[in-house]
Amino acid sequence: MIRLFNVYYPTRTIVLLLCEALIIGGCFLLATALIAGPDTYLVLNFEYGWVKIAALIILTLLISYYFDLYEPQRISESWEIYFRLLLVLGFLSFLLSGIIYLFPAVDIAHSALLLGLVFLTIALVVWRGIYEWLIGRDAFRERVYVLGAGERAQMVVNLLRNRKDAGMEVVGCDGFTDDKAERQQVFGAALADMDGSKHHIDRVVVALEDRRGTLPMRELLKLRFNGVVIEEAGALLERLTGKLYLDGLRPSNFIYSEGFRVKPSQQIARRIVSTLTAAIGLLLFLPFFPFVVLLVRMSSPGPIFFRQTRVGMGGRNFSVYKFRTMRTDAEAAGAKWATKNDPRVTRVGMFMRKTRLDEVPQLWNVLRGDMGFVGPRPERPEFVPWLSEQIPYFDLRHMIRPGLTGWAQVRYGYGATLAQSREKLEFDLYYIKHMTLGLDLLIMFETVKTIIRRQGAQ
Repeated sequence: MIRLFNVYYPTRTIVLLLCEALIIGGCFLLATALIAGPDTYLVLNFEYGWVKIAALIILTLLISYYFDLYEPQRISESWEIYFRLLLVLGFLSFLLSGIIYLFPAVDIAHSALLLGLVFLTIALVVWRGIYEWLIGRDAFRERVYVLGAGERAQMVVNLLRNRKDAGMEVVGCDGFTDDKAERQQVFGAALADMDGSKHHIDRVVVALEDRRGTLPMRELLKLRFNGVVIEEAGALLERLTGKLYLDGLRPSNFIYSEGFRVKPSQQIARRIVSTLTAAIGLLLFLPFFPFVVLLVRMSSPGPIFFRQTRVGMGGRNFSVYKFRTMRTDAEAAGAKWATKNDPRVTRVGMFMRKTRLDEVPQLWNVLRGDMGFVGPRPERPEFVPWLSEQIPYFDLRHMIRPGLTGWAQVRYGYGATLAQSREKLEFDLYYIKHMTLGLDLLIMFETVKTIIRRQGAQ
């Protein structure tokens, strides 16, 4: 896997994206050459042809990203890939038609974009078919043996079988016996057999809940010195899912880990970026402010803004501001989490929640320093003691400023139950461990996609 901005991406996905960038550029370059003929050099070098083709590559890749074509784990059937691919090409065609109609000078050469789209449709459909065939070959898959068969081992097996983009094939996973000595012999014999040429493996994933007296160290060392990768299940799960599983997480994971370092210089840089982003966001929203105020006023009686107490950095309480989306008597019976299709939310409020318009006043909290632009979402003080008691390491969320958006928001969504709050914490812990300015910028980029697709809100 390839690590970018402290997030791990399958090598296959990066190769797929780069190949499609070359295909997109090649199709429009070929179309330009056929249309312009001997004037191709002039079109490319003196009429900004190269710049236009580069812009087309970026635009097409962004639309493909929007339709999840580089996140195959979100696509259930193979035919859906081609359906989404045609949606991308159709959307691109309409978008380019509108741009050229308004700005004719954007066209590379007369009808070059139209011919390029024809080439691109054929090329991408054929390429995706070739790519699906290639990744299905044994030569392009890593053979993995999962050492263990408890819940953790089964989690690894299921994940690798569902994540075909990871390029890993599970070739073995043995069961437990009650006797530890016998268990070690079973695992040792299995690993010794795997070392042969007939059952060659490339990676061993250690997924044992209790390793004391059960690890076949001699066989593992022999495999390690023969070039086989030995990896702990938690590290693999972290890379593939982007979260730290609480099951099996020990204090030593925090003490000896390379992450979880909150450097002052890093926090200053993040604070500057958050302040600038919040200030720009408020300025851009200013022309729309009267319309939003009018919508809130017409939706139901009550104030325009809603103030609520949240828990911030260091466990200190602060007031967060939002546009009101619920009736004024929404919490007459006490505080409770929002639910899907919550009857307390007004019609206008539901639209504002889906589009995140209700969160805009929180930019003021970012400017004040109560929040950062990126970080764990602040929880209400009514729930924090209970969550801290029920979920281990929950208080670690308070070691940094809460955020307007966060890793859990773009990768998971809203949590309204104890189980969902637990899973959200696993994403938050991953963010705190790998927190960098680059990761913040990536989360901001993915937040745009989340808002446009109206995901994760209640």
